[in-house]
Amino acid sequence: MTRLSALKLSLILASSWSACAIAQDAPQEPQADEGAAIIVTGTRAVGMQAADSAAPIQVLSSDAIAHVGQPNLNQVLTQIVPSFTAQTQGTDLSSFSLSARLRGLSPNHTLVLVNGKRRHGNGILQVLGAFSGSAAPSIDLIPPDSVAQVEVFQEGAAAVYGTDAIAGVINFILKDDAEGGSIKITGGQHYDSEGELFSISGNYGVKLGEDGFINLSLFHRRQDYTTLGEGQVQVTRPDGTLQPNAPAQWSNLAGDALAGINGGQPKTELNLLFVNAGYDFGGVEVYAFGDVARREGWAKQGYRHPKRICYETGNLGGGVTPAAYNPNICYSDTGTFGMVPLQHVIEDEYSMTVGAKGEVGGGWNYDLSTTYGYQKNDIWTESSAHREVWQESYAASLQGIGVPNTPDKAYDGGFRLSQTTVTADIRKEFELGMAAPLTFAFGGEYRKDTYEIVQGDFYSTYKTGVQSFPGYKATDAGRFTRSSRAGYINFIAQPVDGWTVDLAGRYEDYTDFGDTLIGKITTRYDFSDAIAIRGTASTGFRAPTLAEQKYSTINVGPTSAVAQLPAGTPAAALLGFGPLGPEKSKNFSAGIVLRPVPKLAVTVDAYMIKIKDRIAATASRNAVQGGVVQPGAAAIFDALAAAGIVLDTALQTVGVQSFTNGIDTKTTGVDFSIAYPVSLGFGSLNLSVNGNYNKTKITNNKVGYPLFNAASESNIEDTTPKYKVGFGALLKADKLTVNLRETLYAKTSVLVRPGVGSGVVPDGGFLIADGALINGVNANQLYFNGVVKRAIITDLEVGYDFTDNVTFSIGANNLFDKIPEVPKLVSGTGVVVNPGVSPYINGSGSYNSPYGHGAYGTSGGYYYARIDFKF
Repeated sequence: MTRLSALKLSLILASSWSACAIAQDAPQEPQADEGAAIIVTGTRAVGMQAADSAAPIQVLSSDAIAHVGQPNLNQVLTQIVPSFTAQTQGTDLSSFSLSARLRGLSPNHTLVLVNGKRRHGNGILQVLGAFSGSAAPSIDLIPPDSVAQVEVFQEGAAAVYGTDAIAGVINFILKDDAEGGSIKITGGQHYDSEGELFSISGNYGVKLGEDGFINLSLFHRRQDYTTLGEGQVQVTRPDGTLQPNAPAQWSNLAGDALAGINGGQPKTELNLLFVNAGYDFGGVEVYAFGDVARREGWAKQGYRHPKRICYETGNLGGGVTPAAYNPNICYSDTGTFGMVPLQHVIEDEYSMTVGAKGEVGGGWNYDLSTTYGYQKNDIWTESSAHREVWQESYAASLQGIGVPNTPDKAYDGGFRLSQTTVTADIRKEFELGMAAPLTFAFGGEYRKDTYEIVQGDFYSTYKTGVQSFPGYKATDAGRFTRSSRAGYINFIAQPVDGWTVDLAGRYEDYTDFGDTLIGKITTRYDFSDAIAIRGTASTGFRAPTLAEQKYSTINVGPTSAVAQLPAGTPAAALLGFGPLGPEKSKNFSAGIVLRPVPKLAVTVDAYMIKIKDRIAATASRNAVQGGVVQPGAAAIFDALAAAGIVLDTALQTVGVQSFTNGIDTKTTGVDFSIAYPVSLGFGSLNLSVNGNYNKTKITNNKVGYPLFNAASESNIEDTTPKYKVGFGALLKADKLTVNLRETLYAKTSVLVRPGVGSGVVPDGGFLIADGALINGVNANQLYFNGVVKRAIITDLEVGYDFTDNVTFSIGANNLFDKIPEVPKLVSGTGVVVNPGVSPYINGSGSYNSPYGHGAYGTSGGYYYARIDFKF
């Protein structure tokens, strides 16, 4: 497809249909009142409306989901749920499985459910940045058109659904329509014509016998690359001329010759099948739901300059030098043009839940189910080369043995993850003379998790491996298992009219971390139909995931390598990274619900979440920074040697990192929402304002510097916007629908370090004594504040019903193409930026590349057209 073809396809389809469509009067749609939606999340009581819930719960209807342009549930929740933050940019493997989080906590603190049943986790672990440690379920593998309703529940969730639900629960309720269906075709691209997207999805319901249904959803989406920045600092200066230390024969790389080589979002293709089915046998309903998915992607890795894969005497490390050379000593044409390796990932995933629910004598209701989920990730490096193999074979050829050669791809290994969950939920209501029957519920859960790291092939693990991504070594590989058992008990009572009390306790026992007992108490009192107050106190417990405990890799860039050491291994222990233990939490919230006038609903809820022994990623402890050996380097090199890691000798940055239980945190915040549907003479207007204020502070850095340094603290405290406020207006007038969203994001920041090491403090920089211990004192390290400023993002969609069954929509997410700031240049008296060294305060290797920690992404505006068919 050409760059514009996906968008044009939707426009052509729509215009062709409109030319032959016969206009019909569309029926007036009822106004949405999500507060009246019946919820199943956050309560064991039956028939509860969201507006009457004792704990705050946000409900997203299928209609709300449909008006978000990008066919991706991560984007849907980001735009509609104020406390939800999605990762916008990944590196290496994380690009293929972007994470999301609630209230600025770890993605692992949010429990994802489908039809109320636990969703399995992710085989790909995030290891860099604010989302480090995430192995949470991939929400992107749930097609938007399969979902009837989303319920977000954040208070006291751990005692009800699982001890790890510290931040809350997101429950995706699947469609159960027994007839009719829909097809959606979407095409879009970013403002710069990159990232072209095409998707087609369908949902269809079929009646099964007299009392059953099958609802099927099919989804296909493919998206092209986006790029970041311009050129390469190691090759050219900001004006496009060659660096002084580059050979003159690289003149072919000057100017804009290296434009478009720096990878942003990967090229991906996703195919999904989701099924939801049920049959009522008269008192017993048997149900099943599940999915099959395949996702394939290619991510551009860092540019390798033309001297990288060469047999150059005196420069076998492949550094940039001004000496002239013969490109024939280099692999293929890389001696002239360099190369951009690709990381190729294939992910296969499936899950299935089967169960039965019904009622037995005396009003006892039961729900019994078994869920199995499996994910397989295989990883290749392609369009690459193995420098040591090339050099060794070249040297042999000079002795008359063979010819120079190198593989251009390698299998790096992969991951296998599975989860089996068996649950039993029992409920009964008792008449005890109170204002409403007492709901008594209890149940149990058995869960078994497996996680496997698969070894890479010979070439991926030989010495430094093929360029860009070394494979997983035999010492990395292994298969790990654990299981847990849990039981809960829950009482929900209304002692008098208007007063609800919800008590729950949960016991869990892990084979690797022992047992725990947690609980919650939630209460609500309605003074009248117009005002109510509510509050929750609860505790939580989260054992580290198997991936957090066992994952090991090397994160490689063109001039850097950072090794991820599994906590508690002998190599990690040399640097003080001990074994991981569980987290414990205490949650408190209080709120008010107001309905001062008919239809107007106002909710305000304040919360505080304390987490003890929180698991977080350390910042990289660098042995080499900007080509300069750092204090404490000897201990880091010893740890790398103990782990059997061999690194490129030409790298400007070499470091290690791990995970630690080393901090306690306190998160405080406020959620508020205002909703008001307005009836108009020509249609309806639904107005809403939703907001979240959230602040996380580290109350105790128990491991201290340098294990958890200032940059690590910044990732926890500063990378989530302190506030996010969204205004929404949905206008429906006959055949026309207009949906406007304005979202205000607070600034985000992170401590960054430059590649410059001139011995002076540049303008805007500052020293923090958080480095390696030298004679009992932490060494100073140079930092800057990397700030993404406050921003307002506009989303707009306009739709028109050609007939009752055909709708055409055009829209934009980030209408005005807002992009995060480009880092500042290092400047100041005495500051010297050597040739080939990044001039930016964050050490960026490309020019004009924006910060990647902003809340709204680096790709800018996304513009789309969509056509919907209903039948």
